[in-house]
Amino acid sequence: MLEQLKKEVFKANMQLKEYGLVTLTWGNASAVSDDNRYVVIKPSGVSYSEMTPDMMVVTDMDGNTVEGSLHPSSDLPTHLELYRSFPEIRAVVHTHSRWATATAQAELAVPCFGTTHADHFYGTVPCTRHLSEDEIKHDYELNTGKVIAETITKLNIAPMDIPAILVCKHGPFAWGKTPANAVENALVLEECAYMNYICQSLTSGKAAPAPAVLLDKHYFRKHGAGAYYGQRR
Repeated sequence: MLEQLKKEVFKANMQLKEYGLVTLTWGNASAVSDDNRYVVIKPSGVSYSEMTPDMMVVTDMDGNTVEGSLHPSSDLPTHLELYRSFPEIRAVVHTHSRWATATAQAELAVPCFGTTHADHFYGTVPCTRHLSEDEIKHDYELNTGKVIAETITKLNIAPMDIPAILVCKHGPFAWGKTPANAVENALVLEECAYMNYICQSLTSGKAAPAPAVLLDKHYFRKHGAGAYYGQRR
């Protein structure tokens, strides 16, 4: 079942490795089916060099395996919580990419300092609060999804305007309309985190965010009804 979606999710997982966003097996990608009944996700702990499309695991929205002989990613409850909370999210990726993870470990957000960021994220990519001791000890992965959803809701963020987040002391999650789109957002987040570190280092932490007019110009030339970047279809 969902053979095409399995291929797309497999490709997304392989792209995480190709783009240098994962080390060993430290990452996963998933997508939700068009009818919102199933999720296709990477199997837990399987080497990227050994992975094939038919190894992708299909689960229902409660996390029960529907198809596949392997265990799904241990981060499945986080992915499911995002799909349940925000129906516009159709694919999710999680990595431990170096610069975004370092930023999460430092408990920092990723402000918009320039146009590279503004082309993809309409404002600061936030960092969540700490999970409580109880949240870590009980239903950790589910609570990770809940703290992401809580942060998005509290900051009144449109999830597709800022399609990524840093989980405090953990690492980045990104999402999109397709698995490929989610991978792209994870890749851009990593590049922005890297450039922000350099920017702040060059200015001794005194870099100013990009002005709102520049953020608006770059974001909306690529997104929304008035977008004009790229080729018309």
